[in-house]
This record gives sequence, structure tokens and C-alpha cells, in this order.
Amino acid sequence: MSKHLLIAALLLPLAAFAELPQANPVPGGIAVITVGAEGVAVPLVKYQEERVLLTRHNGAWHAVVGLPLTLEPGEQQLSVAEQGVLRTLAFQVLPKQYAAQYLTLTNKRQVDPNAEDLKRIAREQQSINQAFATWSEQGPDDLRFDLPTSGRLSSTFGLRRYFNNQPRQPHSGLDIAAPTGTPITAPAAGVVIETGNYFFNGNTVFIDHGQGLISMYNHLSRISVKKGARVARGQRIGAVGKTGRVTGAHLHWTVSLNNARVDPMLFLSPAVQAGAPPSAPAVPPATFGMTPNGG
Repeated sequence: MSKHLLIAALLLPLAAFAELPQANPVPGGIAVITVGAEGVAVPLVKYQEERVLLTRHNGAWHAVVGLPLTLEPGEQQLSVAEQGVLRTLAFQVLPKQYAAQYLTLTNKRQVDPNAEDLKRIAREQQSINQAFATWSEQGPDDLRFDLPTSGRLSSTFGLRRYFNNQPRQPHSGLDIAAPTGTPITAPAAGVVIETGNYFFNGNTVFIDHGQGLISMYNHLSRISVKKGARVARGQRIGAVGKTGRVTGAHLHWTVSLNNARVDPMLFLSPAVQAGAPPSAPAVPPATFGMTPNGG
């Protein structure tokens, strides 16, 4: 069996998804691009050398592409391989200006880790990078997520962060402030590919939802699942806490697509978004976490 037919055999049993995620082709957003009519041969699509999630919708194959926060607006290209033919598809990335957030921290190690901290951070970054680079052929059961916990949206995706007036990585996830012990549940089905305790992120769980769609949950007070476990939508995976580098109890939730961190809100259905708790002001006080590896 050829490589493309093998991929087709793996993907064809899946039903067409009822909904695609919300397209928003900006840095940190998602581009949804039609790559061909649905057929026996499944195209192999890459963006910036990373495999791209494919789904069937309305009789066509669609590439669901994560766009890095560092991406410059303008023309981008996908490479599409189908039955031995390689072609490119161009698409446009639009500009977006994210708000700035200035935080004052009294613990200087939260801004400038010491030498031992840096050694630990470097070791842990390898594990984090490996988790986000995970690829499994089986596609996700669904491309719409539930919120993983209840609480106030205390810090939105993409904020340009300054700690003690020093620029740091932008916020690459969504923070939900809630009391310690509040249950955290899987927003969709998947496999736990890593758990651990990290300097910045505290107690952390990674879930592989399929085809490069990875979610991460930080600062947990406890972890309720083990590496390798298959979890169902709504299954408890842990509880909200304030482990790692934080100033208050909250969940930091990251969604990664083809190894690019994207806005988790784009995976929420309109109904879930409508029922979501209100967000904090654009520049909230420092009552939530600072998580460079997670956002």
C-alpha cells in the first residue's frame, strides 16, 4: 500500500466534522484552506516544514493551519503532495495588534532565574518541545472544544507581556482564574502524552487530540491522569492550582496546532463562547500566572 493510500485508510473511517474551528488568519490564529476535493487519495500538506491537520467538510479536504504569533503578515504558502504531484497554495495572513500587559513581580527569580533554574528550564524545554511536536495520524474526534474549567477569563491570548518593564514572550494561551481545587476536564477526546512538574508551568498535562493538535494545562494543584491514558471529552484530568511561576490560582490553557500556539477561543463553538465567563480588562492586575513556556 502506498504512503498516501495508507494515510487515506487511517482517515477515511472518520465522519466529516460538523464544524470547523473559527478561521482567523492572523499571527496566533488559524487559516482554513480548501486543498482539494474529497477522494480516495488524501493529500499530504505541510506548512513551514510541519505536517498540517486535514479534515473533510462539505465534500472537500480542508487544511486547518496554526499560525505562529511571531509570523509576519503577508503571503504564506502550503505545500500539497497528492499522488506524486507537489504543488503550493498561497494564502494571506492579516495583521493583528495584541494589547500589552505590564506586571510587577517582587520575586526577582520570576523575572531573572538563577543559574540552577536556567539548567532546569533548559532540560524541561526539551520535554515541552517534544510534546508540542507530537504527530499522530488518527485525526481528532471533533474540532470544537469545551472550556476545560469554570472561572473568570483572567488573561487573553496574545498579550505582549512586560515583567518589571522587561519584555517577555507573549501570552500564548488562555488563563482561567478559579479557586484551587476547581476540576479541570478534557475539552475533547485525546491521549495524555506527557505530565510533569516544570519550573514555569508547575504541574502540567499535555493531551494529543490527533494530527498535531495538542493541548496543555498548567499550574495544576494535582494531576488526575497518567501518561499514555486515553481520555474522553469531559473526563477529569486534574484541578486548578498555583504551582510553578504564578501569583494566583488559575489554569493556563494552551492549544498548539502544527507546532504553533494558537488562540484557544477559536476552537470553542459559538454556543460555548456565548456562555463563557466574562474576560478581565485588557490590562489586568498581576493576579494570574507568568508562563513563558506556556504563554
